[in-house]
Amino acid sequence: MSLIFIRTVIIFITLLCIMRLMGKRQIGEMQPYELVITLIIADLACIPMADPSIPLLYGLVAILAIYMMHQIVCLLDLKSSAMKRVLSGSPSIVLNKNGIDITQLKKNNLDVSDLVESLRGAGYFSLDAVDYALYEANGTFSALPKSDYESLQDSLPVIIIDEGKFEDKNVALCGKTRREFCDILKENGCADYKKALILTMDGNGKMYFQKKGEKFKIIQADVGGKRLW
Repeated sequence: MSLIFIRTVIIFITLLCIMRLMGKRQIGEMQPYELVITLIIADLACIPMADPSIPLLYGLVAILAIYMMHQIVCLLDLKSSAMKRVLSGSPSIVLNKNGIDITQLKKNNLDVSDLVESLRGAGYFSLDAVDYALYEANGTFSALPKSDYESLQDSLPVIIIDEGKFEDKNVALCGKTRREFCDILKENGCADYKKALILTMDGNGKMYFQKKGEKFKIIQADVGGKRLW
């Protein structure tokens, strides 16, 4: 029992030193290769701690080897912009002044609802309140709002059509039917709702509409002169 305790203390001190040597980013926002290295080190540390039959030196050498690989990869990442893109990736602009860039979203295995959720998490509830939005190489989300963005989102928008599919619960919330929304789309150059990338509507009747492959439009729906929610 005491042997396992001593081995665990040694592994803990070694890991603490290694993580400190790896730098502050390693304990903050990690790049993909740093996450991989951290996971490997965690596994390597568990084996000699739990199994006294394995020489402690084996675990320490493996951890130090991973640390050396980390330093080499960091050096390549810092010295070569091409290698940096290979190792860490690059930011993906998923929303611009033309609207949602579905190609960049799919490239990152995301969809429109993921983007809307990220925007809400950043404090932006209307798609037209933001000029640019992007996912950084480490996965964090950033957005550049319009100067008057607060005035553009005084009511929470709900998704009516998400990549050609109706959200029937939200359709009912708006007090309209699918047919009424389809008629609105036809008036704005989209005869087939399945070609709609996104359609949202807030309580004031303001609609954000973007047809696949085209720039977004802001449409004002008739809500009878009252606020729906």
